[in-house]
Amino acid sequence: MGQNLETLSQKPPAKASRKTWSLQKGETLSGFLFVSPMLIGVSILVLIPIIATLVLGFADWNFVQGFDGIKWVGIQNFVNLFQDEMFLRSVRNTFIFLLTVPIYMLVSMVLAILIDRYVYLKGYFKIAYFVPYVSMTVAVAVVWQVLFQPSYGPINEMLKAIGISDPPKWIADPNFALISIMMISIWISIGFNMIIYIAGLQSIPKDLYEAADIDGANGWTKFRRITFPLLSPTSFFLLVTGIIATFKVFDVVAVMTQGGPIGSTSMMVWYLYETAFINLKVGYASSIAVVLFAFVLLITFGQWIAQKKWVNY
Repeated sequence: MGQNLETLSQKPPAKASRKTWSLQKGETLSGFLFVSPMLIGVSILVLIPIIATLVLGFADWNFVQGFDGIKWVGIQNFVNLFQDEMFLRSVRNTFIFLLTVPIYMLVSMVLAILIDRYVYLKGYFKIAYFVPYVSMTVAVAVVWQVLFQPSYGPINEMLKAIGISDPPKWIADPNFALISIMMISIWISIGFNMIIYIAGLQSIPKDLYEAADIDGANGWTKFRRITFPLLSPTSFFLLVTGIIATFKVFDVVAVMTQGGPIGSTSMMVWYLYETAFINLKVGYASSIAVVLFAFVLLITFGQWIAQKKWVNY
């Protein structure tokens, strides 16, 4: 009798647990159904291409020949890369291009502080500086091609007017072409960075500045002790995204110089495109992509480690 009562007392919890398990299973299935379009898209457009790139980095393949033309060469592609003068030049140009990031971050921070505190019609200046960032690359490139025109461009005409008889030929000169592209990149990027910095400035409590005024702090002290430390998370975000964007520079180079003259503006992404879609060396281009990924990963990882010493959350 006691065993029967014990058995009966255990049945309701068993039914309840089965019902709860069935309900959880249904919710889990519903959740997977809701996120499945995103998972499928990410898998097809991101994960599978990444895996394919890693695999093809160890192959010699011209995709015109089909899959039968794949020839596995091991690490030979990577060995050839570091003996390839054009690839090494593109790596050097890319790392030189990284100098644009601290430059436009500094200019953007200064402009953000001036506009946020000392300028009327803030909305106008925000739009004016942000327009280059949202403008079409082709339109921006055409404008700068006219400005940099060696014979009658406004920039060279202005330089001649102030006494420089032989101004640079800018994008037509191998010694100035990369500098010209860097100037364009800085001009385009200032607007976005400035808007982010203004948002960061507006999140700083005004009480801190009032307390600093009471203590007799000057402008430089308030910037060094309050503004810069509290903007460090914003600066860290812009630094990481700016460096990643620099490694992906392609459109301005493709429209204005196509990597020339004499490879002086060739970047890693441009050289990858040229190798894959003009020379049709997909395996070799995949090895370039792997090295590019490794550079971005290592630099980003290094930034995450270093940010503990200067970013204040």
